[in-house]
Amino acid sequence: MTSPFDRETIEAYRAAGWWGSETVAGYVRRNAARRPDGAAYVTADGTLSWSRYDEHSTRLAGHLAGLGLAPGARVAALLPDGPAWHVTAVAAEKAGLVLVGVGARAGRRELRHLLERTGARTLVTLGEHRGAPSAGLVAELRADGAGLSRHVVVDRLGLPDDPREGDLTGRALGPDDLAVINSTSGTTGLPKCVSHTQNRWFYFAELARRAGRLTAEDVFMGAVPAPFGFGLWTAHFSPAVLGIPTVLMERFDAHAALDLIERHRVTVLHCVTTQFIMLLNAQEEKERDLGSLRCMFTGGEAVPYERAARFEEATGATVLQFYGSNETGALSRTSLDDPREVRLRTAGRVVPEMRVRLFDPADGSDITDSGRPGQPGCKGPATSPGYYEDPDADRALFTPDGWMLMADIVEIDGAGRLRVVGRQSDLIIRGGKNISAAAVEAEVSTHPAVALAAAVAMPDEVFGERVCVYAELRPGAALDLEALTGHLAERGVSREWHPERLIVLDSLPRSSGGKVAKGELRADIRRRLTS
Repeated sequence: MTSPFDRETIEAYRAAGWWGSETVAGYVRRNAARRPDGAAYVTADGTLSWSRYDEHSTRLAGHLAGLGLAPGARVAALLPDGPAWHVTAVAAEKAGLVLVGVGARAGRRELRHLLERTGARTLVTLGEHRGAPSAGLVAELRADGAGLSRHVVVDRLGLPDDPREGDLTGRALGPDDLAVINSTSGTTGLPKCVSHTQNRWFYFAELARRAGRLTAEDVFMGAVPAPFGFGLWTAHFSPAVLGIPTVLMERFDAHAALDLIERHRVTVLHCVTTQFIMLLNAQEEKERDLGSLRCMFTGGEAVPYERAARFEEATGATVLQFYGSNETGALSRTSLDDPREVRLRTAGRVVPEMRVRLFDPADGSDITDSGRPGQPGCKGPATSPGYYEDPDADRALFTPDGWMLMADIVEIDGAGRLRVVGRQSDLIIRGGKNISAAAVEAEVSTHPAVALAAAVAMPDEVFGERVCVYAELRPGAALDLEALTGHLAERGVSREWHPERLIVLDSLPRSSGGKVAKGELRADIRRRLTS
């Protein structure tokens, strides 16, 4: 296959030692030879060993080739976060196919969009999807016009029904080939499709190894689904490189996750902010022995200082973070060597080889050396090739001279430490003043009744926008706006940051990637204001 990266870039990154020649299948094969009975993936129901991982992925690869799928064909996987997903990904690699990762919570409209957008004509599922036969879903998709020609059913360990045998000679993908297409976990509209090679994630895995001093003695837990960028490096690439077990859950549940951490002596946890806050709350409701945990990686959004500090105190684990996205990879990172104030107050030091620049969001000019906050852009070995066959989306993702942009506003201090000021789409502009929704959420979350908070802009005829907070409360707790603003006033929080409306929900909606679905909340407040 042809790499989506140009030859000059590939050779430069290889010469620098950032990219190599190995693939996930190669690491799995090596781990199977060295520790055949060692655990690769652990779930509440059982374990997939490295030897079975290798064998199952080869059998599924042969089955896919035997179905007549040509090298380079797109194969979509609609699977829960378990061993079957990883077996399917390695099978696709061995068969020379491009895996289209679909979040298990994707609705039919989103699934059809991803199939059509990527040209995937084969769908891999379990026998059941959301409690109903998956064959019914496939029939509905076909009735809707989706061009699915093949439906492959696998069990929870990735073995296909009625397996065929196909020749795999010369078909395997290399580390610079297009290997995976996944979707952004955007909270509004239909997702974009991001292209991935393996080498960008191996580079990311090496950053993580150094930051957390990861070793072959570690035990991972990945709480973010594998189709998404965070889930890829934490549960698919890093464990293969290290040859270590990874504990997975088909659907995240805080109490069940804590039980698994205790039972399997997990040492390294990976989760987004929403999830670690839920874990902290669950630990306070029922204490477990979490003494095995030594670090927790998070990222992708602002980290609330007080909650993260409490997580460290409650578990003994050091909180680390990367700053980046599915598209860009890592622009900055913290490490075990950083003090708490750096780890939790900033997104860490900029990664030198990612060549991070700051741009004025108004006119796109380079303001890196101005000392002003700006929109970050990067060029480096962690970046994706961009969006899959979507030049319009790429024009918004890249500057005209090729720097890949984030949608945030950040500042970088004299020591090279990056701090997120706010997300461009997540700023509340009240009377001309920019208010960071992430900052409001962090303050609201300090109230003892609040389990999880999300701040969104509430349209207003006078001020343009006001601050509206949606809150999920702790069991048995109650909260009204007056009590919340009184609490913020006692903390000395600027009045501009005070919520002017509080809406309490039993549970905040989540996007496919596990984050709070801000788009749904913005739509909800608009409906409430017009009803």
